Amino acid sequence: MSNPWNLPEVLLMGPGPSCVPLAVYAALAKPTIGHMDPRFLELMDDLKEKLRTILQTRNRLTVPVSGTGSAGMEAAFVNLVEPGDRVLVLANGVFGQRMADVAARLRAEVETLEFPWGTPVVPERVAERLERQSYGLVAVVHAETSTGVCNPVAEIGALVKPTGALYLVDAVTSLGGMPVAMDAWGCDALYSGTQKCLSCPPGLAPASFSDRAVKKILERRSKVPNWYLDLGMLVKYWEGASRVYHHTAPVNMLYGLHQALEEILREGLEAVLARHRAAHERLVAGLEGMGFEMLVAPPYRLPMLNSVKIPAGTDEAAVRKALLLEHGIEIGGGLGPLAGKIWRIGLMGHTARPENVERLLGALRMVFDSSCAFR
Repeated sequence: MSNPWNLPEVLLMGPGPSCVPLAVYAALAKPTIGHMDPRFLELMDDLKEKLRTILQTRNRLTVPVSGTGSAGMEAAFVNLVEPGDRVLVLANGVFGQRMADVAARLRAEVETLEFPWGTPVVPERVAERLERQSYGLVAVVHAETSTGVCNPVAEIGALVKPTGALYLVDAVTSLGGMPVAMDAWGCDALYSGTQKCLSCPPGLAPASFSDRAVKKILERRSKVPNWYLDLGMLVKYWEGASRVYHHTAPVNMLYGLHQALEEILREGLEAVLARHRAAHERLVAGLEGMGFEMLVAPPYRLPMLNSVKIPAGTDEAAVRKALLLEHGIEIGGGLGPLAGKIWRIGLMGHTARPENVERLLGALRMVFDSSCAFR
């Protein structure tokens, strides 16, 4: 690329990132100030309150971790898991598997309860496992980005609560696009990412921890193995009258997240969720009207991540390339065992609008009318 800044505007309809509102871009471009500046500390406090509102939690320890959603995952596990701890991961896609990998690297005793990709976690099987074994932590992905499946996190939380285990939920894709009710779910730790339904560029991972989770962190037998993500140290920067420097906060990214949350709250959280649902229903109706099939059964579909089966004889990579280069639209391919079998179409945050759905459907018709869609 002769000029790396000669970038076209792309309609981002893949599994993330999503389109960013102009108001968020404007916030990102504000003058950088010091991360210990009293005015910035005031913005941090307001940011935490906005996060609590959207997460539907009263948790004091609610902060954006410096890093993408994967940093949020690492932060949760490195703070809550010690060597020898028994961890149960409920997995039905890439990101459940990633949870198990992270926990195993911490030398936890990890068990994975697997479910077929494209189907949800079955609470009855979880109940059976919890009756047979005790765990220190149970983890699940709310919105599995690799498949488009919504897992029954509220039902799972009700099963975990009587066991005394900590309950960890990945809400990277769901937060801001479908109901997330951390306290009502009995969730002890939750992390997300800015680049999905919050419609802020990638780079921060909103996370929240219950009092039970904080107690576990404070009573650890050993130091948190990751200095950068040690919440016991980070909280001293994010809370209290006397802030203690930990690392240089990504000031402008925090401006952007603050504005992104303000955009959601101004529109109204219920209205935002309804907009995602309406866009999803419009997309599915349009795709099915063109003869496409969805991977996930209707009760378990995510509104913001739609998995579409690729018709036999279709050159799926050529379709994605044509959409991007000829129509300025990005969609995603499948991962793992679903690679080459599905497209993942994102309707996340600012992207979830009827005009974007119609633009994609029109572009797909044009691509399939040409010869590039077929092998």
